[in-house]
Amino acid sequence: MESRTALVLGATGGIGGEVARRLVAAGWRVRALHRQAEPGSRKDGLSWIRGDAMKADDVAAATADASLVVHAVNPPGYRDWGRLVLPMLDNSIAAARANGARILLPGTVYNYGPDAFPDLTEDQPQRAATAKGRIRVEMEHRLAAVAASGGARVLIVRAGDFFGPRGGNNWFSHGLVAPGKRPRAITYPGKRGVGHQWAYLPDVAETMVRLVEQVGLDDFATFHMAGHWDADGTAMIDAIRRALGDPAMRVARMPWGLMRLAAPFVPLLRELREMKYLWDQPVRLRNDRLVALLGSEPHTPLDHAVQQALAGLGCL
Repeated sequence: MESRTALVLGATGGIGGEVARRLVAAGWRVRALHRQAEPGSRKDGLSWIRGDAMKADDVAAATADASLVVHAVNPPGYRDWGRLVLPMLDNSIAAARANGARILLPGTVYNYGPDAFPDLTEDQPQRAATAKGRIRVEMEHRLAAVAASGGARVLIVRAGDFFGPRGGNNWFSHGLVAPGKRPRAITYPGKRGVGHQWAYLPDVAETMVRLVEQVGLDDFATFHMAGHWDADGTAMIDAIRRALGDPAMRVARMPWGLMRLAAPFVPLLRELREMKYLWDQPVRLRNDRLVALLGSEPHTPLDHAVQQALAGLGCL
């Protein structure tokens, strides 16, 4: 019988934390690797292990007897992507290969270029238009290779822009509203009338855990989530207004020009600007494959999801 033990890399982040807690709720034994963890400590049902995702020995030791490695770790503040992202993934691949574990990777739309827009299916060619996108493509190539060799199984779930009750680096908490205070205005990055796709973190975590527990999943399996499709950019704005009880709250434009000037000095702004093209045109992930397998996609109503996200950010 397969072990129901999982290692989560990135458990202090938005998606890693949500997946870890959902695995615990589903009866899994969950370990979380963190550089500053107190050895042997437990929190939220997780067993915390001190270690570094950049150190292969740390990842290998924490993966012992695990059947699942959740690779949800990213460099903080988008710094040093080119130097850190692929070595961290290689450590997860080596650990999963040694233990016969499945790797779960939260995917993105960054892999796809404009030639695939606007409707994205799992099997479309990945011709990334940005440096970060090309790194994501290479990540998936390495995962596909290890799955094809029989070294480890892989599950990739791609979704829209994350938002949820527990922050993380995302457009909702770094763009639309500022954490820790009631907003006086909503800053919206997109063009008027251009659709945008959002993914509520608890829904993404629930989807991932349901897929992990599917019997007979392919050795290399990829799925897209539909999440919340905002057809013209107004649905998310209006949901925030309703949650704050201010139907006339002002909407400001994202200061893309100022961000361009500051980008050479602020890594976060440089990385955010690189993703501007995803706000200038509609890009939509199609979830037909997911629905065919699960019957439906976990879906929290937008108003409730936004209220929970704002409460978690300290904005209410």
